[in-house]
Amino acid sequence: MQLDRFDWLAQRVESAIDPDRVIVDPHHHLWKRGGSTYLAPELLADLTVSHNVIKTVFVDCLANYDRDLPKHMAPVGETRLVAGEADATDAAGGPTIAGIVSHADMMLGNAVEEVLAAHDAAGGGRFRGIRHATSWDASDEIGPGHSKPFESMMITDDFRTGVRKLAAMGFSFDAWIFHPQLGELADLAANASEVTIILNHLGGPMGVGPYAGRHDEIRVQWRNDMSVVAANPNVMLKVGGIGMSHFYGMDWNTYAMPPGSEEVAAFWADDVHFCIDLFGPDRCMFESNFPVDRQTLTYSVLWNSLQILATRYSDAEQGQLFAGTAERVYRLP
Repeated sequence: MQLDRFDWLAQRVESAIDPDRVIVDPHHHLWKRGGSTYLAPELLADLTVSHNVIKTVFVDCLANYDRDLPKHMAPVGETRLVAGEADATDAAGGPTIAGIVSHADMMLGNAVEEVLAAHDAAGGGRFRGIRHATSWDASDEIGPGHSKPFESMMITDDFRTGVRKLAAMGFSFDAWIFHPQLGELADLAANASEVTIILNHLGGPMGVGPYAGRHDEIRVQWRNDMSVVAANPNVMLKVGGIGMSHFYGMDWNTYAMPPGSEEVAAFWADDVHFCIDLFGPDRCMFESNFPVDRQTLTYSVLWNSLQILATRYSDAEQGQLFAGTAERVYRLP
């Protein structure tokens, strides 16, 4: 996964299709590691390059863990970092990081309350919830998620107790899974119906490893399982991750120049429209997943792609998809 191919990305320049459409970007990351930097200046450069992005939500990515704290408390360092970067975006007069979704180990059960309280204190009023990435697959060709998941983690009693503690304290749960785990997530949602669950990246329809070359077959399973998930009204959906070739198997990163928005929209049209029609615009939010999606797309192309895909919906429905759902679900000021 190559995120900093700036000369390659610079070959594709697009102006916003609808520069006035208000956008809340509910999923991006921040980090400085491995020679790659994506902090307030880099984020602001993307947010202000073309589209009318007014606020964002940061989502966990192992950034700046505090290794001087006990292991279960280390993720609080990430919230502290992001709160500082949010202050920097505000000081620069740019779009604000209005929400923070950090990590806490749901396997702590009720004991996770200590971590959540510390996140809330460190977040400067911005902390909104937890993502515990449970993405796991039986294939050795697909590495597990960054939160060290194991098979069937979401159906353990400890995990479910931890997720319920989120709701008790007024926070939400972000889920990053692969499509074979959708049934497991549906079971979690049904058994923790008081918890607002935000399913990331279209529910993870995989296209690499053992799933490569099986697009039509995978989509049958994915659609059936997504329908089961959507039957739980406490589950919301992030419509994005559309540049993740390392999971979804597009070959755009091999092109001589990055794809344009029309090609991206055409590739994802059936999947995106299925999801929006299934969950409804008031339970869906468009996301950038930057800078991860930068492996194949520029920020402008990504949002233009989503604006193309949204044209079949009414102005009010587009308002929900681009901003309203994210503001409501993440309780953004």
